[in-house]
Amino acid sequence: MACPVGARRALEKAGALEAGVPVTASFVFGGAELYDWIDRNDRVRLLRTEKTNDPALISRQHALTSVNGALQVDLYAQANAARVRGLIYSGFGGQTDFIVGALHSPGGRAIIALPSWHPKADVSTVVPRLAGPVTSFQHSFIVSERGAAAIWGHDAAGQAQQLLDNVAHPGARDELREAGRRLGFPLR
Repeated sequence: MACPVGARRALEKAGALEAGVPVTASFVFGGAELYDWIDRNDRVRLLRTEKTNDPALISRQHALTSVNGALQVDLYAQANAARVRGLIYSGFGGQTDFIVGALHSPGGRAIIALPSWHPKADVSTVVPRLAGPVTSFQHSFIVSERGAAAIWGHDAAGQAQQLLDNVAHPGARDELREAGRRLGFPLR
């Protein structure tokens, strides 16, 4: 997903946006302060997703970093951002578009972010293997509050080890290690 307009409003308040660069989005969701800021603001351009999510246009941005969320990732570094127990939880939006665009941007990177543990479901968000459809793969990094796993440029075993050591919740690591070994990963 692109940076939400609400986050861009906060960035503008902090003085972090270039004054002459327009804020472009395909939708807006927020409160009164955000809507007041957008109303008749010449810097804000709302365009169709066919334009905002075009990987060819995204890739023209130098060193673009896409940051997308996921519900789960598996030891194969595949992300699920759309389904819970086989049912659609959220559409994957522009995730694949921004990942492709970022990876084709000179110096670009694609990051997947998620918590290591889902407290409501009381389960690890890093799983041995996704049970349902894969939303995205070929990420540069996968991050949680535990750390970052370098994915791009590593073989499958190296990716799995990075996810286990740096992203997975410590309470899930032993079970993930055993499941990973059953899948054929030489995990330490």
